[in-house]
Amino acid sequence: MDAQTTPVTIGTVARRAKVSIDTIRYYERAGLLPAPHRRASGYRDYDPGVVERLRFIRRAKELGFTLGEIRELLALSTDRERGVKGVKQRAEARLGQVQQRIRELQRMRRGLQQLIDACPGHGALEHCPILRALGGEANP
Repeated sequence: MDAQTTPVTIGTVARRAKVSIDTIRYYERAGLLPAPHRRASGYRDYDPGVVERLRFIRRAKELGFTLGEIRELLALSTDRERGVKGVKQRAEARLGQVQQRIRELQRMRRGLQQLIDACPGHGALEHCPILRALGGEANP
């Protein structure tokens, strides 16, 4: 067997993919990774290709994809007929969600900035515009 087909241990996979052993086990339970071959001793033997799959999962998570969405992307990555179109649609949907979240964060930033600008930074707590606004009173 060569290095590309020789089974590797969970520790080796974790180091190569830069994830924890617990993460690998979690992804197995979540169905994102195929069940590894088990030795008679119970130790897991992984196909070296699982490292790339873990890197894919990690990068997709960094882009904000949920585990369910990642599962769909992984399935689409092997679908020769709909794969590219489906992946693009999922990426477009994720981008729309990111853009919505950015709009929400910008709205929150504006609201916080208004409260900060209205607060003198001194005086009695009961007159603090930030606390009054958080307590349900109208914005300044």
